[in-house]
Amino acid sequence: MQVDFIIHRFPFKGPEDQGMKWSDKERIAYSASTPPGKKKDTTLPFPSSYSPEYVEASWYQWWEKQGFFTPENHDNLPGAVNRSFSMCIPPPNVTGTLHLGHALTVAIEDALARRRRMQGYKVLWVPGCDHAGIATQTVVERMLFREHGKRRKDLSREEFLQEVWKWKKSKGDEIYHQLRKLGASLDWSRACFTMDLGFSSAVTEAFVRMCDSGLIYRSERLVNWSCALESAVSEIEVDSKQLSGKTLLSVPGYQKKVEFGTMFTFAYPLDGQDGEVTVSTTRPETMLGDVAIAVHPEDPRYQAVHGKHCRHPFTDRLIPIITDATVDVELGTGAVKVTPAHDHTDFLLSQRHGLPCLTVIGGDEGAHLSLPPSPQGVRRFDAREHVIDALREKKLFRGKEDHAMSLPLCSRSGDVIEPLLKKQWFMHCEEMAQRAIQSLCYDLCYFNNGLSVCVVLISDWCISRQLWWGHQIPAYRVSLPGSELWVWGRSQAEARERAAVKYEVTPDSVTLTQDPDVLDTWFSSGLFPFAMLGWPQQTSDLRQFYPNTILETGSDLIFFWVARMVMLGTELTGQLPFKQVLLHSLVRDKHGRKMSKSLGNVIDPLDVISGISLERLQEKVKEGNLDPRESVVAMEAQSKDFPKGIPECGTDALRFALCSYKAQGEDISLSVSQVLSCRHFCNKMWQTVRFTLGVLKDRGAELLPLEQVIGHIPPWVGIDRWVCSRLYSTVLQCEQGFDRYELHSVTAALHSFWLHSLCDIYLECIKPALTHGVGHGEARVSGSVLFHCVTVSLALLSPFMPFLTEELWQRLRPLSGQGEDGVTTSLCLQSYPQSAHWHFPQEEADFSLVQEVVRVARSLRAQSGVTKERPDSKSHLSNVFDAALFPSTGVTKCLYR
Repeated sequence: MQVDFIIHRFPFKGPEDQGMKWSDKERIAYSASTPPGKKKDTTLPFPSSYSPEYVEASWYQWWEKQGFFTPENHDNLPGAVNRSFSMCIPPPNVTGTLHLGHALTVAIEDALARRRRMQGYKVLWVPGCDHAGIATQTVVERMLFREHGKRRKDLSREEFLQEVWKWKKSKGDEIYHQLRKLGASLDWSRACFTMDLGFSSAVTEAFVRMCDSGLIYRSERLVNWSCALESAVSEIEVDSKQLSGKTLLSVPGYQKKVEFGTMFTFAYPLDGQDGEVTVSTTRPETMLGDVAIAVHPEDPRYQAVHGKHCRHPFTDRLIPIITDATVDVELGTGAVKVTPAHDHTDFLLSQRHGLPCLTVIGGDEGAHLSLPPSPQGVRRFDAREHVIDALREKKLFRGKEDHAMSLPLCSRSGDVIEPLLKKQWFMHCEEMAQRAIQSLCYDLCYFNNGLSVCVVLISDWCISRQLWWGHQIPAYRVSLPGSELWVWGRSQAEARERAAVKYEVTPDSVTLTQDPDVLDTWFSSGLFPFAMLGWPQQTSDLRQFYPNTILETGSDLIFFWVARMVMLGTELTGQLPFKQVLLHSLVRDKHGRKMSKSLGNVIDPLDVISGISLERLQEKVKEGNLDPRESVVAMEAQSKDFPKGIPECGTDALRFALCSYKAQGEDISLSVSQVLSCRHFCNKMWQTVRFTLGVLKDRGAELLPLEQVIGHIPPWVGIDRWVCSRLYSTVLQCEQGFDRYELHSVTAALHSFWLHSLCDIYLECIKPALTHGVGHGEARVSGSVLFHCVTVSLALLSPFMPFLTEELWQRLRPLSGQGEDGVTTSLCLQSYPQSAHWHFPQEEADFSLVQEVVRVARSLRAQSGVTKERPDSKSHLSNVFDAALFPSTGVTKCLYR
């Protein structure tokens, strides 16, 4: 089986918010005393204006209690088919609340799930949260220090984990509340947290199996080390800051800013003869761990010193001068100091030449160095100054200059990443990655930084973290004489039995100590598509819904999550975990900046849904975990971007806006004003249905079924035939857009039909017939056409606007003559309109002239001050429409007189 990648960008670029004019709309509350989970009362009077607060009340609780979102409800669907659709939500980190990037994911995925459910598929969409090891532990540590003045190490591991579980309970519930407010049709009975007992068992099983097969091993290798966190971190948690030259930066734990972007040059004296070799480095403090000097074999400057030695000025060690073709002769002096224990490139070079590794920087919070003659305990960047001073004193310092460089920073702590040599657990990835690439049948190097991405994929993956929160590694150190001995097992008892067999001792004589480290969060999240279905047990869910139909996620996660899921899924289940991958772009603010709490541009989707004042926005910043300096910057940004706060837009408007943009670049620039324009569309829908109910309320029995409408339209009534043709074309566009996963084309088609075809043209023509009772036969046909145009459009819009469409459909439903049968009581269970079931004529080709006539007529009406009190002008417009639509017949009959 192959996985197809459908890569669509959903660029979100609306008009600038600056100068955006808006005023608070009337808030209408749903006042009926509907018990939680009971169906909303839609017999109440129809409010005069659209209010999201009113519309969105009660519906979700009813949907959830009725079990509409569970696959077990499949047999109750009126158009059930023997096909399934499964998908997992990319589990958000439990560290906080959802932001608009998550809202985009939910809007896209829910549209796909709801449409498939309306097509009769057995749909399973599983919610979940990720325990987010480093992020969660960092947030809880800050909270403990702020509220109790305690650090993690002031507590026992068990006490600290209790605090984390309290945090998870509050934040996990908040995230699930947000997902419900967003209308996500998730199966909550199967909600999955990566630290749940069942999921933890799957993680243990995966680790043990891969250790048994030799894919996971323990070794001493270089890792990305965060000194502030005192842990190894993954590649995705390392940000590269580009420096053009000398730059002073704040580093955690240092009061003064530290200088970066500088190349320092110093000399190593040759041993036993006059002369020296000068080397250049951006990290002079690591010279204490130098074990060689490398030069290019063809560099003429160093031909005479090949195979010679230099004397280390501080340790008196001999340092060999070696040759290696990878040395860049243009960089610095062309001679490179080799520090294998603190540089990834040097580590590879040392392996080629059999050089030792000398660790001089500790992994503690301060990253201390031993600096003779100073006592141990000098922090690394303080040691840099000491080294420079000592080199000056020995007259070996040769100067410094600005140097462009890339500085690796820990995204979690802001600390400068230190490559350190550590004994860790690693996963062999090269063969797994190659199989993944071949299976995907997709060139992963297509994306930016393609070469480095491929290196990341085939490099062995450090999967252990020095944390307390996470899945503790199910590996045990065996207390027996000799070298470091390790076993692993699904339980300590199993590990003891394995140790007894492996080392030929009795189980009672084996003493085990479990590794205190935890597994990288990406290891457990890589199991999500099948662990959420009960793997390793062969559950009915696993048999029915694995592989997943599709994975939808942000394009930034393709290498760190998607690739790992593919590798782990293929290895552990023998199948690719999903059949298709749909990628969306990152959501940025209207200035194009990445969403960041410290910038004040991270927006809670609930604040867009319900509205929020500037004062409350800034209170939320103060309540967070930001550094006080970052809080000031964030609040200043909020005051500039949202001087009046954020207006109430509603869930439906937000979802529709998030799905409404075609490909225009790599990222999504969010503008709240664009969401407001979608709220205006919601109001237009509201007023259209309000009018429809008003003119059809006494004609329910007269409405023709949809399949009979076309046959009852006289050939000369062009406007009715035209709007039916437009409706058919819209259904066709929706099918094509959904099938290509181009949701922006679906929303554009629906928006165009409702606003322009239905409201601007069709309603303008038929109002006289419906409001003045002119021509009973024609009025019956036009009323039926109007009713079906509205109800079909609501069904088409339901995957994007579940609340508003449900409210309006329920109010229109009595006109259809359907009773409460318990099956078709919700729009989300109705059959999604299909073009194959319709036989509408295609009569749109000659209508461009009519549309131009409408435009001119509306303009003239506005200029002439024609009001609603002058209906005759509209009946004349009706004549113009029909004459224009069928000029060859010469039909100018006045239909509505």
